Amino acid sequence: MSAFQNRTVFITGASRGIGKSIALRLAREGANIVIAAKSVSEDPRLGGTIYSAAAEVEAAGGKALAVQVDIRQEEQIEAAVKQAVDRFGGIDVVINNASAIQLTPTEQTDTKRFDLMQSINVRGTFLVAKHCIPYLKKGNNPHILTLSPPINLDPKWMGGHIAYTITKYSMSMLALGWAAELKGAGVASNALWPKTTIDTAAVRNLLGGEALAKMSRTPDILADCAHIILSKTAAQCSGNTFVDEDLLAAEGITDLEKYAVVPGAQLYKDLFV
Repeated sequence: MSAFQNRTVFITGASRGIGKSIALRLAREGANIVIAAKSVSEDPRLGGTIYSAAAEVEAAGGKALAVQVDIRQEEQIEAAVKQAVDRFGGIDVVINNASAIQLTPTEQTDTKRFDLMQSINVRGTFLVAKHCIPYLKKGNNPHILTLSPPINLDPKWMGGHIAYTITKYSMSMLALGWAAELKGAGVASNALWPKTTIDTAAVRNLLGGEALAKMSRTPDILADCAHIILSKTAAQCSGNTFVDEDLLAAEGITDLEKYAVVPGAQLYKDLFV
């Protein structure tokens, strides 16, 4: 039987991109997937809703629960967690994927955008974990996985877009903090980040358009990495800030060509690595 059969995975921002790719990878192993995201109607620039993602999860072999959640709203998180527990009996894995991005220097960063990144990336991530932890403590091989980078204090990552950088490093500090805090309860916590840019709506719409997408990898590389991390026992795998390439290399996987959007293309390095 698969290690994910009947394990319940709560994923924020799972209606598209990296979150959806992880959802589908675990659904193929028989997991119950809680798609906790905002999109209930299609935005043509972004694609995907919680309902279309749920249909894909079911088609892949998992069970799906689509819940509309804006993780800036604590009562919506609490309601989503309750629905997940009512439907599946508990929560075994939390994946903190939802995130907001804007790569601007201080003077060009609107206060509203600063607050958005803080409220989603930091506060939202914290509150999702807070409300899931009581169930994780009773879970089957419980893990928290946060999509955030190793904390790299090279000034170049500070100078260009400090408002965004501090939120992503805060997410990684949360991941490391939970590993220590929850060790005695048997709950693992790790962070995961890509070595290269990933072909997502953010890359296409906000960062570099089609040109950057063609120099990127597909979200499947992070889905496979999440599968590896979450397959390990909580006791043996906690307190890490993984980079996808390094994690795969440690597993003996070094041919990553299948993940390239354009096979053979020069790949663009992601932020913070």
